[in-house]
Amino acid sequence: MSDANDTMPKDATEHTRAANRAARDMLPLGDRRDYDDAARGFVGAPADPLIRRADGTPVLDLTSHDFVDASEEAPDTVHPSLWRHAQVNNHHGLFEVAEGVYQLRGIDLANITIVEGETGIIVIDPLSFAETARAALALYREHRGDRPVTGLVYTHSHVDHFSGSRAILEDAHGGDFPVIAPEGFLYEAAAENVYAGTAMTRRALYMYGPLLAPGPRGQVDAGLANTLGAGGSATLVPPTDLIRETGESRTVDGVEMTFQMAPGTEAPAEFLIHFPALRLLCVAEDANHLMHNLYTLRGAQVRDAATWWKTLNQTIGLFGGETDVLVGQHGWPRWGTADIREYLANQRDLYKFIHDETLRLANRGLTMTEIAEELRLPPGLDREWYSHGYYGSLSHNAKAVYQRYLGWYDSHPAHLNQLPPAEAGPRYVEYMGGADAVVEKARAAYDAGDYRWVAEVLTHVVFADPANRAAALLQADAFEQLGYQCENPTWRNEYLMGALELRNGVRNLGDIQLATPDVFAAMSPEMILDFAGIKLDAGRTGDEPFALGWTVTDAERGPAAFLLEVRNGVLVYTRDASLDGTVARVSSSKAALAAALFGGRPLDDLVGLGEARVEGDRAAVDRLFGMLDDFPLWFPIVQP
Repeated sequence: MSDANDTMPKDATEHTRAANRAARDMLPLGDRRDYDDAARGFVGAPADPLIRRADGTPVLDLTSHDFVDASEEAPDTVHPSLWRHAQVNNHHGLFEVAEGVYQLRGIDLANITIVEGETGIIVIDPLSFAETARAALALYREHRGDRPVTGLVYTHSHVDHFSGSRAILEDAHGGDFPVIAPEGFLYEAAAENVYAGTAMTRRALYMYGPLLAPGPRGQVDAGLANTLGAGGSATLVPPTDLIRETGESRTVDGVEMTFQMAPGTEAPAEFLIHFPALRLLCVAEDANHLMHNLYTLRGAQVRDAATWWKTLNQTIGLFGGETDVLVGQHGWPRWGTADIREYLANQRDLYKFIHDETLRLANRGLTMTEIAEELRLPPGLDREWYSHGYYGSLSHNAKAVYQRYLGWYDSHPAHLNQLPPAEAGPRYVEYMGGADAVVEKARAAYDAGDYRWVAEVLTHVVFADPANRAAALLQADAFEQLGYQCENPTWRNEYLMGALELRNGVRNLGDIQLATPDVFAAMSPEMILDFAGIKLDAGRTGDEPFALGWTVTDAERGPAAFLLEVRNGVLVYTRDASLDGTVARVSSSKAALAAALFGGRPLDDLVGLGEARVEGDRAAVDRLFGMLDDFPLWFPIVQP
C-alpha cells in the first residue's frame, strides 16, 4: 500500500551524493568567463516577468529559475556542472552586443537578434510563440525607441526560430518588408512540426520537462536556455525571399548581409549570416556553448556530423578573419577575432571527433551501445565548457552517427525481430522467478546504487503488470537518482518525467497544437494532402478503391485540381489530373481544405458559408473524413 509520499520527489541517495561530489572535484568551477560574457551588455529586463496570452493564461515566468542563483554550490540533487550551466543561462532581457546590434535572451528557448538599419530594425528569429516575441519587441522598444520592422530573417526551420513571426508582422506598423529564409525552409518547418508533430510534442515534454516543478529536485535547465514557454500561439509567416547559395548577399535597410548555406547541419534548412560592415557573424545554431544534438531526444531526422564539421570549417575560411563579434541564436556572444576562430575550430573538431571515432569503432565491430559506453572526449575538447553535453551527449550523438550509416540493426539476429515490450515483459518476469522476486532483487541493486540496471530490469515488470505499484515506484526512484546525476539537462528531464508519470500517471493537460491554421496557411496544398495521407487509417479504408476530386482555388500557381484516390490503404493525390470518374468533387480555398480535413470546421459549415462547394456523392466525401485518424497527445511512454 503506497502513501502520499510515494508521489513526491525524493532526496539524493548517498550514491548520488558521492557521484556528484566526485564530479565537482574534477571541474574548474572557478572559471567565471561564461558568467561575465552572459551578463555583458545588459540593458534591462521586462518590468513584468510573467508573459501571458491575451486571455491571461501564463506562457512563461522569467523568475521561475531564480533558485539557481540562491547557492553557488550545487545541491546534492543536481550535477555541479549542470548547476553552473543553469546559472549562466539565467539571464533575461535586452543585451547590447555591438553598436546597433542587440539580443533578447532568456525570453524564450531561443534568442531574437536585432540589427538596427537606417530607418528601422532587422529581426532575426522571432522565437517560439507570438506572445514571447511580442514581449521581446516591447522590451527592445522600451529602451531603443519605436523603430519599425524593416526585415525578418529565419536562420533555420526549427519552431523556436520562426513561430512567433505573426507578432513581428503585426508590429511592422503596416510597412512592407522582406522575409528571408534558407531554401527548403517552408517544407522542413512543416514536415518536422506537422507530419510527426503530435509524437514530437509529447516527447518534447519529456526532453524539456515543462511539467516538472522548477527546483533542485525538478526541472533545472533545458540546455539551450533555462526553460521554454508553453501554451503560446504558434504562427508562421511564409518567407518572401529564399537564399539558395553560399555567397549570396542582401542589403536590407542599408545593412548588408552575406549568407553561408548550412543545410543538413543542425537543421535540414539553415544558413549563417555575416555582416561585413559590422564584422559580426550570426552562426544560427551551428556553434553553441554546448555540445549540440546529432539526434534530438524529442525525435527528428538524424543530423549529419560530417556536413556539420565541414560547414564550420568553411565558416572559418570565409569569415574567421573578418569577424570581431559572434552571436548565436541560443546562448551568449563571443568577442575577439582570435577567440572566435579558436571557438569555431573547437566546435568543428567536436563534431568531427564524434563522427570519425564512432565510425572507427563501428569498423572494429562495436555496436552503437558499446560505442556510446566507450567514447570519451580528448582532453583539448573536454576542458572547454562549450564541449560539454548540456543538450546533446557523447552517448546519444555516437548512436546517431551509427544510425545514420548503419541503421538501428546491429546485425545480431536476436535483435532482428524482437518481441514488443508488453509481450516480452511477462516472459522475462516468469523466467526471473516472478514479479516479487524481480522487485526484491531490484531493490537490492537500488540499495547498491546500480540505478541503470534497476531501471532496465523493472521495465519488464511494469510492462508485464502495469498495476504492480511496487515495481513502478522503485523504477521511478531509480530514474530520479539517474536524473540527479546527469550533467545533461535533457537527460535529467527525461528521467524525472519518467519518474513523475510512474508515480502519478499521465496527466491530460489539454491540447498543445503546432499545426495551427496559421501554419496550414503557409503550407502548400500538396503538404496538406501529405498530412491527410499520414492521418489515413488503412484499417478503415476497406477493399474497394474510390476517387474524389478537390480543386484548391487559391493554390500558389492558380486554381489546382487534385485527384484523390483511396486505394490499398493509402491516399494518393495527383495535381492537374483528369477528374473523370470521380464520385464527388469539392472546391474550396486552401484554408477550408485544411479545416475540413483536420477537424477545424465541419464541411457543412464551410458549405453553408460558401467557402466550399460539393458536387456528386457527398457520402463519399464524408467516408474519406471518417477514415482520418485522431492523434491523442497524452499517450503513455513509461507504461504500456
